[in-house]
Amino acid sequence: MKILITGTAGFIGSRLAIRLLERGDEVVGVDNLNDYYDVRLKEARLRCVKPYAGFTDVRADIHDRQAMEGVFAQYKPQRVVNLAAQAGVRYSLQNPYAYVDSNLLGFVNILENCRHHHVEHLVYASSSSVYGGNTKLPFSEHDNIDHPVSLYAATKKANELMAHTYSHLFGLPTSGLRFFTVYGPWGRPDMALFLFTKAILEGRAIDVFNHGNMMRDFTYIDDIVEGVIRVLDKPATANPLFDAMLPDPASSNAPYRVFNIGNNQPVKLMEYVEAIEAALGVVAEKNFLPMQPGDVPATYADTVELDTWVGFKPQTPVKLGVARFVDWYRNYYQV
Repeated sequence: MKILITGTAGFIGSRLAIRLLERGDEVVGVDNLNDYYDVRLKEARLRCVKPYAGFTDVRADIHDRQAMEGVFAQYKPQRVVNLAAQAGVRYSLQNPYAYVDSNLLGFVNILENCRHHHVEHLVYASSSSVYGGNTKLPFSEHDNIDHPVSLYAATKKANELMAHTYSHLFGLPTSGLRFFTVYGPWGRPDMALFLFTKAILEGRAIDVFNHGNMMRDFTYIDDIVEGVIRVLDKPATANPLFDAMLPDPASSNAPYRVFNIGNNQPVKLMEYVEAIEAALGVVAEKNFLPMQPGDVPATYADTVELDTWVGFKPQTPVKLGVARFVDWYRNYYQV
């Protein structure tokens, strides 16, 4: 297939592109290489993708309506994976307009072009953040998600609502994937694993929020990519059992689905830190701090729907995933 991936210089996008290219798909990759974090890391990821013959690298911003119309008109993708977004819960408190531009206006451009170019299936990144203030664990796609606690989360919920509208009005099959704390080699520098590893190797204390009383459903990058591919290969369909009198948030009478992709095994933050310490052979100095605005104490993915739909459940153990990241980090930064 010819597949358009937005965010191909990103953590997930670059890994996904390689997997699809290795199995013989054509990939048109779109990225604006913005400076939210180190552009050199983004360029290095792209250097891993560019040698593949089926890859086309496009510099464009999904917020740029004219540019995106041109990309779809020129390359005519059969399926689309939208991973480009302004990420980060904490940054959304500082620069909310970046989230409006990319996650809302940019997503409208994706939807409109998928509609007008008769794309077979749109898969897009949502987030575990949409569960917001929910305290019932594990988080299920069937739960109400009307109480986001950050603008980032609100934009991701908005993406799901916007996708449903296009599925309903235009029959566009859409699948939203709620990613749970993705980690692993080539990961983002603003994520805990990267920040902790860097600080420990530099002899600095690490900041541990909510005094360490946090749990996260850490999900290894290879599991995320496998889940994305399996969902991409099975376009969303209407749920024949959907009851408009008791509407289920996970599906619809339109070709619309949302899925959690998480490890289904939440880990205490201090156990995660211990896994990093073990991989590095160093005990970290720790600054215990209060909870940050927009953060939540726990995430935990119910993955029954994903397993039922595509027969896949992430399962990479955290100790193994952390060790692989540390090996990559030491090699990449030569430390």
